[in-house]
Amino acid sequence: MAAVVAVSESWPELELAERERRRELLLTGPGLEERVRAAGGRLPPRLFTLPLLHYLEVSGCGSLREPGPGLAQGLPQLHSLVLRRNALGPGLSPELGPLPALRVLDLSGNALEALPPGQGLGPAEPPGLPQLQSLNLSGNRLRELPADLARCAPRLQSLNLTANCLDSFPAELFRPGALPLLSELAAADNCLRELSPDIAHLASLKTLDLSNNQLSEIPAELADCPKLKEINFRGNKLKDRRLEKMVSGCQTRSILEYLRVGGRGGCRVRARAEGPEKDEGRRKRRERRREGGEGQEAAVDEASRLLLRVLHVSENPAPLTVRVSPTVRDVRPFIVGTVVRGMDLQTGNALRRFLVSQTRLHEDLCEKRTAATIATHDLRAVRGPLLYATRPPQDLTVVPLGRREIKAKDLVRQLQLEAEEHRKQKRRQSVSGLHRYLHLLDGKENYPCLVDADGDVISFPPITNSEKTKIKKTTSDLFLEVTSATSLQICKEVMDALVLKMAEINKYTLENKEEGSLSDTEADGVSGQLSDPRTDPSAGKDGSPPLVVEQVRVVDEEGHLKVVYPSKTDLAAATTAHVTVVR
Repeated sequence: MAAVVAVSESWPELELAERERRRELLLTGPGLEERVRAAGGRLPPRLFTLPLLHYLEVSGCGSLREPGPGLAQGLPQLHSLVLRRNALGPGLSPELGPLPALRVLDLSGNALEALPPGQGLGPAEPPGLPQLQSLNLSGNRLRELPADLARCAPRLQSLNLTANCLDSFPAELFRPGALPLLSELAAADNCLRELSPDIAHLASLKTLDLSNNQLSEIPAELADCPKLKEINFRGNKLKDRRLEKMVSGCQTRSILEYLRVGGRGGCRVRARAEGPEKDEGRRKRRERRREGGEGQEAAVDEASRLLLRVLHVSENPAPLTVRVSPTVRDVRPFIVGTVVRGMDLQTGNALRRFLVSQTRLHEDLCEKRTAATIATHDLRAVRGPLLYATRPPQDLTVVPLGRREIKAKDLVRQLQLEAEEHRKQKRRQSVSGLHRYLHLLDGKENYPCLVDADGDVISFPPITNSEKTKIKKTTSDLFLEVTSATSLQICKEVMDALVLKMAEINKYTLENKEEGSLSDTEADGVSGQLSDPRTDPSAGKDGSPPLVVEQVRVVDEEGHLKVVYPSKTDLAAATTAHVTVVR
């Protein structure tokens, strides 16, 4: 009896989460290892009696060898499970699933060697992870992937296998229709010896990183992936020397075109034989799509269409660039940015509508900032180039929206005290505003930040952006950023939703000249929760100029391109009857 009491008292976080009916829980810190070791290298069973949890993170615990039984049964509403930088392995016993609501699973930085049936992610029939979108298995010791991965997680969009010991992909992964939504596949720093031509069956694949492997050939069929826009094959010893040079310095489009025509030697003969037939088929498909599009446009009143014009980097005399420090890799590695010009936030309630729509997007698509976080800035106050990096909490100085300059460490402590006081005054079990997101920083030795050319921090995700670049009623040109700890794809999806929502709001504003506008002081109260968009009335544009969306490049320290937004495949949702994107 005494032992039971001792164990219970050693987990005050669980008592607090149960008492306050919390939906997010993070377990980390120096005392965690000893407590997990006392629990037999597993998570405490009491954790699995918190059925309201949507987000669970247990990270940096060298004594955690397995999650323990009861997770699937006890946490049926779990949306995000983060178990990174622990000692899980060599398998998962028992298996994780079924987890019917799980969307994000991060098992990176563990000691996993294999995920066989019964010791893996979950059952294949019926799917154990039917809603899973992002799976991060990087930094383990995996020698093979489970053959039934696609059946276990059929809606997977992002798969990160970087830094394992894989020498091949299971054939089932590239089976036609197996993973129809997979858009990101990263398997750099493995031992891959070949890439199956069946990879062409990944119809949604946009990003492929197979750098630093042992590949000698790249299949020509890769060029048949219809949405592929970013590939990385650096660090492989390819037989085709010209191709090897191309992957080190050429753009993806050039590499795919080279593959499409067959490269050198015998492949080219095959390409010549197939080429005219394939080219003719592609030409006919393009014509059918064009004819179908023209037919649709004829049926739509042009005055009711939303217009977005994309300004390519090459057309921009002074494009904005974001340089990414490698220090963000273990904290919050993904960022996407863009510039939008031509917003009318001065008329009526346009500013309020804009800020409220951002808040809704944070709640919905961003999953309360656990999946992604948005920040919006007045472009006039942004001095590029920008640096996305990390700093220790005691060294990160920021001027938060509506507050004075403060160290990040002190800001977090201040917000924690405010949250506790708010609970006492309101006698509520939850808090609002920025206070809801403090748990996302728990256990972090360094905090992410976006720094301008003056050295000022203009964004501190996922908490706040800076007073320096605050959006005002007079703002017409904006810099938008989306960051994530889970996936580049979710950054792009959120950015797509944000840009399209801005077009809708701008059109609505132009068509409905309102009174009762939001003052800049009132705006602080809303934007202090950081930005976010996705629900509101749809509208049109009546001869007004389109919103201009400028490409922003994100590069590494050496200047190599990591991502550009919007690319040709971004804003795909804009190809609807009420939106026109001019590229």
